[in-house]
Amino acid sequence: MTQTYDPRAAEPVGSGVTRLDQVVIRIAGDSGDGMQLAGDQFTAEAAAFGNDLATQPSFPAEIRAPQGTLHGVSSFQIQIADFDVLTAGDRPDVLVAMNPAALRANVGDLPRGGILIVNTDEFTKRNLAKAGYDHNPLETADFEDFQVHEIAMATLTAGAVESVGLGRKDAERSKNMFALGVLSWMYGRPLAAIEEFLEQKFAKRPQIAKANILALRAGHNYGETTESFATSFEVAPAALPAGTYRQVTGNTALSYGLLAVAQTSGMEVFLGSYPITPASDILHELSGHKHHGVVTFQAEDEIAAVGAALGASYGGALGVTSTSGPGLALKSEAIGLAVMTELPLLVINVQRGGPSTGLPTKTEQADLLQARFGRNGESPVPVIAPQSPADCFEAALEAARIAITYRTPVILLSDGAIANGSEPWRIPSVAALPPIDPDFAVAPEGESAAGTHQPYARDAETLVRSWAIPGAAGLEHRIGGLEKENGSGNISYTPENHELMTRVRAAKVEGIPVPALEVDDPSDGAEVLLLGWGSSYGPIGEAVRRARLAGYQVARAHLRHLNPLPSNLGEVLGRYRRVLVPEMNLGQLSLLLKAQYDADIQPITKVSGVAFRSDELHEALLAEFAGTLAAHEREKTPASTAAVVVR
Repeated sequence: MTQTYDPRAAEPVGSGVTRLDQVVIRIAGDSGDGMQLAGDQFTAEAAAFGNDLATQPSFPAEIRAPQGTLHGVSSFQIQIADFDVLTAGDRPDVLVAMNPAALRANVGDLPRGGILIVNTDEFTKRNLAKAGYDHNPLETADFEDFQVHEIAMATLTAGAVESVGLGRKDAERSKNMFALGVLSWMYGRPLAAIEEFLEQKFAKRPQIAKANILALRAGHNYGETTESFATSFEVAPAALPAGTYRQVTGNTALSYGLLAVAQTSGMEVFLGSYPITPASDILHELSGHKHHGVVTFQAEDEIAAVGAALGASYGGALGVTSTSGPGLALKSEAIGLAVMTELPLLVINVQRGGPSTGLPTKTEQADLLQARFGRNGESPVPVIAPQSPADCFEAALEAARIAITYRTPVILLSDGAIANGSEPWRIPSVAALPPIDPDFAVAPEGESAAGTHQPYARDAETLVRSWAIPGAAGLEHRIGGLEKENGSGNISYTPENHELMTRVRAAKVEGIPVPALEVDDPSDGAEVLLLGWGSSYGPIGEAVRRARLAGYQVARAHLRHLNPLPSNLGEVLGRYRRVLVPEMNLGQLSLLLKAQYDADIQPITKVSGVAFRSDELHEALLAEFAGTLAAHEREKTPASTAAVVVR
């Protein structure tokens, strides 16, 4: 389907200024061109201005891919709007391409009529060949449908920073700031905060700071003085609920959630972690907060990391470990040990494309079954999934509360789209957050003799065992990986006791109270429900908006708790003729739902390493109402293995 750039509510508001209610911008270039830095600073300005926004960066997997190649393209996409934003946008309305590879990798997403800003200095014969072009595509009729602005960014940048005294190569490195200056002019963003940031970032290298600031100003001045741009644009602030906001990524919000856990529980939080993409930023962030009740430990491998975290929990702290799918596989034995010892442990899995090393910098939701069942024996654990970057804060608090209260490991399933994406986050008051009570065991008055403590004595309602801190007088005990006798905690191999303890551990997790599933069904008469989890929240929401505007009655719901599932889930599913389940895997949640509930479940799947676009889900909805969704989904599957072998 041909896409056309048609900004909603485009309206002239003055001489050379057009008002938009939203715009999607993508800036792309080589992985060494500073695309993420430029994108982050534009995002910070949009957040300070009051726009609602969502961002999605894209990184190459290689640390330093060959310069100028498709493998090395890095991009940053942002949607800003004067209304509540759910995604970073399906396709860019504005594409900034810093070299031919960036153009080739991204121009297919630019709709007809879209704005294309190109750094022509990089369109040399050699760079065109690296990108797979045998000629300059800008000189062909293929680009006549775009609003093309060809700018010699490197040359203009070098001229702007000449007074600083840098060599040509170092001077040209500031061209990302030139591009940011152009965008800042186009959308009426002031430069003062960006300049302050650059001064702080390069405080020890004042020449570099000055060069970047001069390049930023040169880009802004170019936009203001050139006759190439017929108009600039205005996107008004959004009407957000009152409060103090900051831009936050999913990994940062998770980190702040763990800081809040330390404050609300009075416990030390211990993060044992081994660096792995895309979870490493959690370790990076928390390592800077040692004065706020958090200890971080970078282990030599994934197994050591989870072992250290579990040891911290045994000692009375909340042990946390962060990883991605491959690391979760390595941690499975220690997670099973936490199940057997019934100790709190928070395992954060920021999912990425797999299997094995897979797609390290791309997103996926394919670890759900691993989280639910990826351990030996009957070893159920609660599983929670945040729905957006800002929601990671609340999800971390909820996961920690369950782990501490119910003495169990909890797996939190984030993913690359959530972890690296960002949105405004309303900063809560720590004093208003509900406290988390670790409820440590206390020796009875007068009891001092060792051996009388019953480490597996349980609360009659919750089935939660007591939690005694090692070294507490009168609470001496042993725990470990061998099966325990009910109550005493002694090692037991009897069949009856193992059956009992297995069922007790399962019942404890199954009995954890979780909120009822809320359904958004304004008409209260929809026949189709879109049910999602994790990062599908935004695309589902936007697709449902479009369908309702087109007159279709569609309901939506989103699962945060994936084990145990909400108690009313069966009743909710039973209300609808068809339940559509979008997820970035081959239908894992659908499989679980089909096994447990009598409902017509239709998976909508995607495993391309990129998140759902809302237009993809909108098209799936239209196919559902046309009665062709099953065929629509089957088209993704090759008819035979021969179909995927090209000779």
